[in-house]
Amino acid sequence: MSVLRSIEHRIESLVEGVFGRAFRSHVQPVELARKLAKEMDEHKTVSISRVYVPNEYALYLSPNDRKQFADYEASLLTELGDYLAEHARREGYSLLATPKVTVEEDADLELGEFGIATRMVQPQRAASEASAEVVADPGPGATKVFKPAPSMTAAVSADEAEELGLAHEPRARLSVAGKPYALSQDVTVLGRSRECDITVEDANVSRRHAEVRRENGDWWVVDLGSTNGIELNGKTTKRARLAHDDRILLGRTEVTFEER
Repeated sequence: MSVLRSIEHRIESLVEGVFGRAFRSHVQPVELARKLAKEMDEHKTVSISRVYVPNEYALYLSPNDRKQFADYEASLLTELGDYLAEHARREGYSLLATPKVTVEEDADLELGEFGIATRMVQPQRAASEASAEVVADPGPGATKVFKPAPSMTAAVSADEAEELGLAHEPRARLSVAGKPYALSQDVTVLGRSRECDITVEDANVSRRHAEVRRENGDWWVVDLGSTNGIELNGKTTKRARLAHDDRILLGRTEVTFEER
């Protein structure tokens, strides 16, 4: 069953992540945002000094509900992710990574019904470290199991990496306006928003402008639908593989990729 909770729990409990509706009308984006935030509140985990909340959210929509978002689905998911990041900041929650919202169709859902599945996913560490494992919820009533989070930092400065004893890892880094950041996870988001892994102080940069990701051992730069786009070595691109000393332009800010 692709929805997080069973049909009975849709009516019985909002906490379970699936919401039944007594009337037949399309799901509205503002309703999705409010329920996503509620799911974040209801699935927090208290550690010694921090309150952790899920960082991955899967929306399950009926085919007709999803169809209404077809023209702007990517933008809507980005906006929902930004909304969750801001909600976490406002409530003082800690996140293992920038919130990510995805959407899937579920033919079992009626018009106006939708489901939300949450996961707390730890970013992948360097190969020399033990990788975290997260077990997705396999069905109603199951318990989500995850290992304790290490550092909350997605991208750290070279000085911070040295202080933490990580100066030898990872072997790739970005230099943003002259300031170095070690790439300590597979996906690093750059943008003007304070919720990005690397904040770029540039009015010509979008809130979530681009990401640098590792895939099968290679590094790629990917445009996240930014207003002004990205350039790699003087050429406009949406997605491109990176090589040592490549120059990425975000707005008016130059980012250099280095791999040792």
